[in-house]
Amino acid sequence: MTRADLYAGPALRKLRRHADLTQGAMAARLGISASYLTLLERNQRPLSARVLMQLVSEFEVDPLSLRPDDSTGGIDGMARRLTDARFADLAIDRREVEELLATAPSVAAAFARLYDGQSPAAGAPDDPGAIARQAIEQWRNHFADLDHSAEQLADELRLSRGDSATALIEHLRQRHQLSVRVVPESVIPGLTRRLDLHARQVQLSEMLAPAARTFQLAKQLAILEQRSAVEAIAAGSGIAPGSTARILFERYLYSYFAAALVMPYSRFVRACQATGYDLPILQGRFGVSFEQLAHRLTTLQRVGERGLPIFMVRVDAAGQFSKLLAGASGATFLDVRGSCPLWRLHSALGRPGEWHVQQVEVDSASPADWITIARSSGDTDRDRRFAIAIGLETRFAGELAMLQRMPQLVRTPTGMGCIRCRRVGCHQRSLPPTGLKLAPDRMTQGATPFSAVSSG
Repeated sequence: MTRADLYAGPALRKLRRHADLTQGAMAARLGISASYLTLLERNQRPLSARVLMQLVSEFEVDPLSLRPDDSTGGIDGMARRLTDARFADLAIDRREVEELLATAPSVAAAFARLYDGQSPAAGAPDDPGAIARQAIEQWRNHFADLDHSAEQLADELRLSRGDSATALIEHLRQRHQLSVRVVPESVIPGLTRRLDLHARQVQLSEMLAPAARTFQLAKQLAILEQRSAVEAIAAGSGIAPGSTARILFERYLYSYFAAALVMPYSRFVRACQATGYDLPILQGRFGVSFEQLAHRLTTLQRVGERGLPIFMVRVDAAGQFSKLLAGASGATFLDVRGSCPLWRLHSALGRPGEWHVQQVEVDSASPADWITIARSSGDTDRDRRFAIAIGLETRFAGELAMLQRMPQLVRTPTGMGCIRCRRVGCHQRSLPPTGLKLAPDRMTQGATPFSAVSSG
């Protein structure tokens, strides 16, 4: 068998049709049964090494051409595009997306290319933030090389929760001849960290919390030591060198390494599994903020050592998303264009220090049932307040220790923002859903001006 399972059904079917062969004729040339070829073409079996070699021999196939087209982002990537408000009236579900990719992958790739290049809703071509997010999603927010490098350095420095900052300061002093100084905010106004090469200092703002100081030290170290690794990954993204999007993507990769250094992969995954992903315990054990922890939880996709498929979002007081990381969760309802007011993520901002746990049923092409855990985060003295939430499919809820200490949750029907939500009985609706027409009745008055709708 190949090193990783290769499902090449659409490519095999396309090759057979171009060769004008029946399944029986192609199966005979490959030395397999017609029924086995049917399973291969339906992606119900991976391509074995023997069949792959026979394909190369009989049809002069480039093995790389058999790999699925990653440009669509798979089922999750296509589902995310099809949640656009312009397609809301079509009610496209996840099964239809799967069928499209299985039967017409080239058509799906063409649609994705057209949508990504011309759709303002998907993030205009000149939107650097959208371009950087797309690059992160291409790797599903898992950068194995950075994880391995960070883990090796953490072992070398013998980082532990008690003295991570001390070890990082000593490493910066010995390896880079840099001292660390916590300075008054007036010295570096508006900044959290500054590298002063003239004074050979890493200057940190006095306003930073201890967890933030440690993270900034780790990020400075990443910038000094991981430049070649980060630039190699960024080069593979296809983003233009020197562009704002490229700078944003590289900045994200340095932050990724910093989080991986403070929370080394294997040690962190073992702690998650041993504690049942108990968030307060994990925060204390690794000396991190909830936001840093939530970010790290979205990255656990190492082969043979995977964590739960968790997503993470951050929202400000105006309800705007400033961070969206789907990871391997398949949560296609995460979108910078808005979210549902029934999601308790938004109410967490006004109740600092409290955990807000909710089961939501999302009207989207994603899996429908999710558990979300939200908490406020930020510096209230600087009027920087955010709400952070993580989420995963309800089918994984039994693995979360926090839920065992809570009463049974009641599912809340939610959507993807009013203009894309097809739920017609919602009292929180502020806009009519796209694709549905208002059908006002002079004799009655609904709870909202948009209560009476029809699909006609």
